[in-house]
Amino acid sequence: MDYVKLGRTGLEVSRLCLGCMSYGAPNRGTHPWSLPEEESRPFIRKALEAGINFFDTANVYSDGTSEEFLGRALRDFAKREEVVIATKVFNRMRPGPNGAGLGRKAILAEIDNSLRRLGTDYVDLYQIHRWDYDTPIEETLEALDTVVRSGKARYIGASSMHAWQFAKALFLQEKHGWTRFVSMQNLVNLLYREEERDMLPLCADQGVGVIPWSPLARGRLTRPWDETSARSETDEFGKTLWTRTADADRKVVDRVREVATARGVPAAQVALAWVLQKSVITAPIIGATKPAHLDDAIGALSLKLEPAEIAALEEPYVPHGVIGFK
Repeated sequence: MDYVKLGRTGLEVSRLCLGCMSYGAPNRGTHPWSLPEEESRPFIRKALEAGINFFDTANVYSDGTSEEFLGRALRDFAKREEVVIATKVFNRMRPGPNGAGLGRKAILAEIDNSLRRLGTDYVDLYQIHRWDYDTPIEETLEALDTVVRSGKARYIGASSMHAWQFAKALFLQEKHGWTRFVSMQNLVNLLYREEERDMLPLCADQGVGVIPWSPLARGRLTRPWDETSARSETDEFGKTLWTRTADADRKVVDRVREVATARGVPAAQVALAWVLQKSVITAPIIGATKPAHLDDAIGALSLKLEPAEIAALEEPYVPHGVIGFK
């Protein structure tokens, strides 16, 4: 396993991050396809054995049980100082006022709730899950600074938003001397390349680490277009991502399979290798619910695509509207 710095920080993370949205109580929250605790633990253990030290979750995943499962597994399988734990805040966690969003009251309550569920005194990376249009960004940034200064988070990061919003946040942090965002968790894969226009160049210029979610387009890039899975059939958010551009996206999926067949490797390795070869990418966030998922992700680390292969993979792409956030 290779390790790299997260942006301009001194924090060393593995080139793969294990996403834990797939681990949580299936009857809690909105992920009925998630794995119960005993079924999820072998994947976390296998990731650690492969050298993965970077784990990403969120307070909202399976109504907090993803954080609980991850926390218990890491306490059993690793030393706290050896792992990098990332979680997120924004989505609704309870009914009523201040039960969601990025207001100061919500952030300071939710960091404590996440730490309790994870069973740790601090998280390494605390991320805003989305932009909060109902809260002044200055309030959010100052609250995040408080979280870091209190010792409850080592670093802070952001997730999918417009590049102008991220630039504004970075400017305000610099202006006020608040703790700076060190990472951007956005949607980057062969079916959605719109981040290449503004966000990725911004991150490269500002020294911000990029840890993309859904690098395999929720499995779309790993199997024939018309083949489904239990997750694809029940993932309501996923269904909103690839419906408008199906004809064009199908051609990209076919091209991935052509390159994979020529190379004699699984399509998942080709699609992930494309993401990994972008210099601005720090660590794609991979999901794993079958042993082969981790094997393919690790295999992608050593798969170096030729320029002609990259050109072939990118050629069918057509511009997409903004998806994954508003």
